[in-house]
Order: sequence, then C-alpha cells, then structure tokens
Amino acid sequence: MATRQLLIAAALREERLERRRNRRRLRNQLNISNIPDLEFVGNYRLSRELFEELCQDIVPLLPPKGRRHGIEPTLKILTALNFYARGSYQGSVGQNMDGPMAQQTVSRCLQEVTTALNAPHILRKHIRFPQNRNERNLIKQKFYDKYGLPAVVGCIDCSHVAIVRPSEHEERYFNRKHFHLINTQVICDSDLLITNVDASYGGATHDAYIWRECEIRNHLEGLQDETVYLLGDSGYALREHMMTPVDNAVENSPEGRYNYLQKRVRCTIERTFGVLKGRWRCLLAARELHYCPETAGKIILACCVLHNMCIRAGIEGPELTEEEHQSERTRQVPFETAASSTQALQAGRRARNSLIQMLERNRR
Repeated sequence: MATRQLLIAAALREERLERRRNRRRLRNQLNISNIPDLEFVGNYRLSRELFEELCQDIVPLLPPKGRRHGIEPTLKILTALNFYARGSYQGSVGQNMDGPMAQQTVSRCLQEVTTALNAPHILRKHIRFPQNRNERNLIKQKFYDKYGLPAVVGCIDCSHVAIVRPSEHEERYFNRKHFHLINTQVICDSDLLITNVDASYGGATHDAYIWRECEIRNHLEGLQDETVYLLGDSGYALREHMMTPVDNAVENSPEGRYNYLQKRVRCTIERTFGVLKGRWRCLLAARELHYCPETAGKIILACCVLHNMCIRAGIEGPELTEEEHQSERTRQVPFETAASSTQALQAGRRARNSLIQMLERNRR
C-alpha cells in the first residue's frame, strides 16, 4: 500500500511538472506580432501601438524576472489586460491558447500590473482634474458647444462594482440589495474622459458623503472668482458648484426645460460608465472581483487609467448588450435624496436660479 501511494505521488508530481513545461513552451511560442490587429484589440482592448506605450510606462515598475524561465513583463501586462477585459481567469491569453499559465500565476501577474498602474505618477498622468482656468475653460467650452449649458466642468455620479464578501469590516461594503461592493465616484468631461475617481468606499456609503469628503469639492469651493458647475443627480446636495435637478418641476416651464437639459448633459457620466464597463468587463456589477476591497479598488483605478488611454487614442470598445445594461440597472442601488444645510442650500438655489434665467434669456 505504501509503495502504491509513493508511486501515485510521484506520478502526480510528474504530471504537474509536465503541465508547467507545457505552459512554458506555449508562452515561449507566443508572438504578439502574429496576432491580427482586430483580434489583438478584441483580446486586450488596446491597439498594438497603445500597448507599446503602456509597456514603456509600466514595465520599469514591474518586478524583474527572478528566474531564467520567469514570466516576461510584456506577457504579464497582456495577461492583466485580458483579465480586465473579460473579468475571468478562463479567457484566452495570446492566440486562443487557453491561458498558458496557472491561475495562481495569472493572479500574481494581475496584482503586479495593477500595482504598477496605480503608481502615483501613472495616475497623475492619465487621470487629472483641470487645475487652472485655461484647462477648465477648455472643458467648459466643449460642454457648451455640445449642449448649450455654460460653465460645466464635469458630470458626477457613483457606480457599483461587486466584490466578494470581505473578511474585515463587511458592514462597510454590504448594500441595500444585499451584496458587497465598492461604491465608485467618477467625474467625467464631455469626451467621456475620467478626470477624477474615488474607489475607496464601500456600498454602505451614500454618494453625497463620498462627495463631501472629496478633495475636488474643496478645490471648486475655493474658486471664488470663477463660475464652475458639476452636474449631479438628486443624490447630491444642491450647492453653488453642484447643479442638481429641480424637484417637481412643471414640464415646459423654465425649471422643466432646465431639468431636461441638465439630465441630457448628465447622461455623459452614464455613457462613461457604459464605455468603461463595456471595455473592462471585470467591473460589471453582475460579476465579482475576487479580491479584498483595497485590491479591488486598485483594479478599478487601473481600468480607469486604461479607459482614458483608449478614449484619447480613439479606440472603440465593445458596447454592453441590452441584457447587460438591464443587469447593471438592476444591480445599481437607487440614490437617496441628499440632506442639506440651509445656508449652503440657499446659495445653491441662487446659483441654479441664475443659471435657469441665463438659459431662458438665451432662448429668446
């Protein structure tokens, strides 16, 4: 009996070694230059040129190969891109080779690439809220040219990214629909570029609270000599720099026309979420990131970096199907109307009334 067990153990070890050798051989055979352009974008969402630019940025940030047969940095990046795009370890890496890596290796590659994409200088390079008047004026002008709404520097909303049950502080991530998630706040411009993102809060946190703690709020409130607006839904408190809909506005009244235009412009953030999650499907609410909240938040930021790279490069991404859109809507938690202090609310109402009056004058 003991001899038989030893033979079985030896056979299992040899089988594991053979699988490892086969994976190594497949990796060595992988030549990305042989992958057709459309297939490359389909697998990794980036064009070949954009992939090379990404490699230049983050290869120096990846751990060096520790062994002769270690994973090449470029293959690590391809592996991570494939996971972000599919949201699964089971997708192909390379030319439909069914992933020439063990799942543990894929996970390690994903963590290393995600950490590199979260390097402070990488985040600053690709996700940047306008910091001076000229930059803000450029964004304002684009919103105005597209929609006729002045002084808008961004649209804001939160979107939910599902995660597995955390081992610590579970209550922070458990939402009213009874699953665990990261409540991710995003600000975008009219081109669907993400200018600010916060993926550090759980599903139990209200959108308005995340905004109150956001450094961008303090930045906008400090612009005393400049008119700037973010557009948000009624989950945000009306403020001088946060334009929300008018409650119970009569259709075709000045307030009703403002609501129509405000919602039309605010759809920009909804389209941004659709493009982001259509391209990087690991973020779909119907799927779960099987990582702790901190790592899941870093994956979200990494996908936002890659989203902006693709938007700037003009690379089209796969759109969500109607079924996927419906699944997203079902899994997102409806907003709750934000509470508001009297003084700040009055200042917000004055600013919104002035905007409504300006829009009415422009109609004449």
